[in-house]
Amino acid sequence: MNPEELSKEEIGSGLKEALNLGVGEAVDFLSIENGYYKSIYKISLPEEAEKVVGKLRMLPGFSELEDDMLLKMNRAAEDAAKKAKPIFVKGIQQMTIRDAMNILMGEADAATRYLEKTTYDQLYSAFKPVIVESLDKFKVRETWRGAVTAHNKLPFVAKANPDMDDYIARQALLGMFGLVEEKEAAIRQDTAARTSPLLQKVFAKQDKN
Repeated sequence: MNPEELSKEEIGSGLKEALNLGVGEAVDFLSIENGYYKSIYKISLPEEAEKVVGKLRMLPGFSELEDDMLLKMNRAAEDAAKKAKPIFVKGIQQMTIRDAMNILMGEADAATRYLEKTTYDQLYSAFKPVIVESLDKFKVRETWRGAVTAHNKLPFVAKANPDMDDYIARQALLGMFGLVEEKEAAIRQDTAARTSPLLQKVFAKQDKN
């Protein structure tokens, strides 16, 4: 197999296949139960929410608030992740031959950064409503409103009400792109991760340079 025999069309197809593979595996992993919650991509409470939880921890009815919120937030992200694949796929389909050439010979995370640059805003716009729906499904916002109301009635505390919808959506996408990057690195570095003849042929060119 001679890497020099690659056509531009093969490079484009190979990069799209690699991204589709990475995206598919990332979405499949994060969208199952505990995909976020029991992985390195677990979404933690935002700093302001941690302060609220800290103030309420000793009050009756709020001792389990932090654990409850963390579980429900991550369940919402896992639920929303199921809807991400077609959005990613559409972005991958729009990749040009020039994009593919630059990605193949670029940095180790070039494909992920390309996908992040070209799809993040669309992903966020499509992802956030799903996050909101999922948050309501798991009663995260209801729980949080109750916590904020109780917190803001405490004496000598600053009023709080962080935007949990935005925070969770962005953290969910951060984890998603992080896992896509991990999958990209595997394909670039590990020949065993190149699971088709086209991937083997295309990334052999990268190996040679």
